[in-house]
Amino acid sequence: MHVVGAGLAGLAAAAAVTAAGGRVRVYEGAGHAGGRCRTYFDEHLGRHIDNGNHLLLSGNRDTYAYLQRFAAADRLSGPARAAFPFLDLSTGERWTVRPTPGRLPWWIFMPSRRVPGTRARDYLAALRLVHAGADATVALCLGDDGSLFRRFWEPLAVAALNADADEGAAALLWPVLKETFGRGEAACRPRMATRGLSDCFVNPAIDWLRHAGQPMRFNARLRALDLEGDRVASLIFADGERVPVTSRDAVILALPPTAVATLLPDVTVPEGSRAIVNAHFRLPGDRAPETSFLGLVGGLGQWLFVRDDVASVTVSAADKLAAGASASDIAARLWPEVARALGLVLEATGGPPPAYRIVKEKRATFAQTTDQVRRRPRAVTGWRNLFLAGDWTDTGLPATIEGSVRSGHTAAREAHRKMIEPLT
Repeated sequence: MHVVGAGLAGLAAAAAVTAAGGRVRVYEGAGHAGGRCRTYFDEHLGRHIDNGNHLLLSGNRDTYAYLQRFAAADRLSGPARAAFPFLDLSTGERWTVRPTPGRLPWWIFMPSRRVPGTRARDYLAALRLVHAGADATVALCLGDDGSLFRRFWEPLAVAALNADADEGAAALLWPVLKETFGRGEAACRPRMATRGLSDCFVNPAIDWLRHAGQPMRFNARLRALDLEGDRVASLIFADGERVPVTSRDAVILALPPTAVATLLPDVTVPEGSRAIVNAHFRLPGDRAPETSFLGLVGGLGQWLFVRDDVASVTVSAADKLAAGASASDIAARLWPEVARALGLVLEATGGPPPAYRIVKEKRATFAQTTDQVRRRPRAVTGWRNLFLAGDWTDTGLPATIEGSVRSGHTAAREAHRKMIEPLT
């Protein structure tokens, strides 16, 4: 088996093949694995930071299965019970959404557990997502006014879809709710990588694959596919190397949609992308805040994460911000929100932002709009030994870590089903 791409989709596919007793070779065009999910050392901050913030939920079953292969599930941390704290920056009001056990959402009948200013019947709007048509946006489906939309549905949808509510595909939001909130408190406990994305999701996979004797090549950029009839005959890399693909071999392309479109012009893929901006601040003082994450409404930032003495704030659906604002402007706008959220006094911290790093991921996800969701391809292609993986493929989920890992598992199953034997 040949897996091209060592992001989470590729690593998940390679691990699934290995766990089933297969042999796999992994090729990665960059000098490191992880793709858009990785950690690096920032010299300005003097700290390791993630290139993007990710909040997972305990109901993300494919992600947990992936981590459990490497005995790495304990590298996620979070509260013992599901709790989602929020701050409305426009009013200063704070609250915490606390789901109850079981599939019936009893918490919506408890004012202390739901969003302030909302009624139990307001939450029934979520049922419209079950039958959301292909053209329905989140705003069209759930309404775009009222406290519940502004303080819960909108931040949830923007975070999950990386798209504004008036363009994000509503059909992608229901599977998220069904697999987490729809299964009760135990399935929607927030989880974060304790020591960073690479330590949790990438390094354990690489170590496990190497221990299993599975070759992994870096700086190996795929330039072309040699197609013969209905199969891939060889892989052609940028350095001129041609790797034969035998009759019993399968190829899984776990590459971005733009790369797949170049290699396979006849395959329909989503067009366009959406940006995410992350700001990392080195907090002043010796004592780190007790808050590990916080939802923000009424401001520019949307989700705040704290690890040790670094506070990281995320702005999703950030195309205009990423293209039109300088790093210093973004930091100046976000730092007061962070300071307020963490109860820091700006005068005591010197007013201007402390040391910071602004990370602009201009192509963080594919554009998860109603028209582009229709363009997501399945894992199976028109070539009998060629399969696709990536959070942009048709997983039924948004472009999240869970969607990425699930795509790798799906591609591995399909490859075994068509080429070798069922993958259990």
